[in-house]
Amino acid sequence: MPRAIWTGAITFGLVHVPVRLVTAVQDTSPDFNLIDPDTGGRVHYKTVNDAGDEVERSDLVKGYEVESGEYVIVEPDELDDLAPEKTESIEIDDFVDIGDIDPIYYDKPYYLLPDESAKKPYKLLLAAMEEAGKVGIAKFVMHQREHLTAVRPLHGMLCLVLMRFAEEIRPTEELGLDLEDIKVDDDELDIAMQLIDAMTEEFHPEDFTNEYEQQVRELLQAKAEGEEFVAPEREAEEVETKSLVDALKKSLEKVK
Repeated sequence: MPRAIWTGAITFGLVHVPVRLVTAVQDTSPDFNLIDPDTGGRVHYKTVNDAGDEVERSDLVKGYEVESGEYVIVEPDELDDLAPEKTESIEIDDFVDIGDIDPIYYDKPYYLLPDESAKKPYKLLLAAMEEAGKVGIAKFVMHQREHLTAVRPLHGMLCLVLMRFAEEIRPTEELGLDLEDIKVDDDELDIAMQLIDAMTEEFHPEDFTNEYEQQVRELLQAKAEGEEFVAPEREAEEVETKSLVDALKKSLEKVK
């Protein structure tokens, strides 16, 4: 059983559901260290100032650059005075249709597990949200940070997803992309739709693996056992077709 990183309760209306929060994702990438090839020992970092003098980490303070090379110092107690108060509940303020939330707002998922005595109200909230197709929107504080969250049903349990605030999303207008003068012909659109339809499948996440990480692990295992590892050959890239319609037609033939 994974360790809970937060304990509290979900509340909606006057219903109070004690829960604990556990991580829903795990980092599977190999963890590398920097090694001195001459000694075979690990390399350690030191904190130095602009003059090259070593400084103890305990002596460091936070500074914000207002101009190039000019900083204002912020004391720890000044930030502590502004820190949000710790919350002991995830209070759902609104319910929205799950399709109303653009995936760009989703960040990191967690699982919500009920206390033994709270399984009935937990199941009630889960069933009601599944039936209504709704997601609960709430804010709560964890690790001294205020988070916007979405509470949603997922595989027979409740999942809490940390969300990005609107100001964190870069407006697309900043990118200057203008497609108004780009015309798409009907035959191009028709073939593209046929290609999309031919490539449409049900999504099964277990069908997709991180091939790079898998090959890195095979490399590490081979080196640890003193064996030679031969990297798999890369597939040759297909020559680009100049005609968009021809490219679509060839792609459609290949899929079929």
